[in-house]
Amino acid sequence: MPDVGLAVDAIIEDRKGNVVLIKRKYPPFQNYYALPGGFIDEGEKPVEAVIREVKEETNLDVKVESKLGVYNKEGRDPRGNIHSTAYICRIIGDFYDIKGGDDSKKAELIPIDQLKTIDLAFDHREILRDAKLE
Repeated sequence: MPDVGLAVDAIIEDRKGNVVLIKRKYPPFQNYYALPGGFIDEGEKPVEAVIREVKEETNLDVKVESKLGVYNKEGRDPRGNIHSTAYICRIIGDFYDIKGGDDSKKAELIPIDQLKTIDLAFDHREILRDAKLE
């Protein structure tokens, strides 16, 4: 892994007030809930990466609405110095089939009022707070 890793995270709220989370299949934070996301591939733009990662991990097609911020606090990821850009995304279409894939065990729609009771990976609780969802 390079000295600095570049990643993306997606904050996706559906029309019913649920947030899309995945359950991680692998360490670090195995079996914890997390925002969909992952590393940016070489030559890939961050917006392309977040759309790809969401599709791979949740089977959802999304549109990026805005950039929330960059998260790079030391220790946020035990794998190293990872800088993650968080994006607010919206699900495309009214009907969709959410399911886990790639490195997610499963993907779920979690009611916003239940987020405080869930163990979240990395600094994803902070990201949700910044998005005003917790």
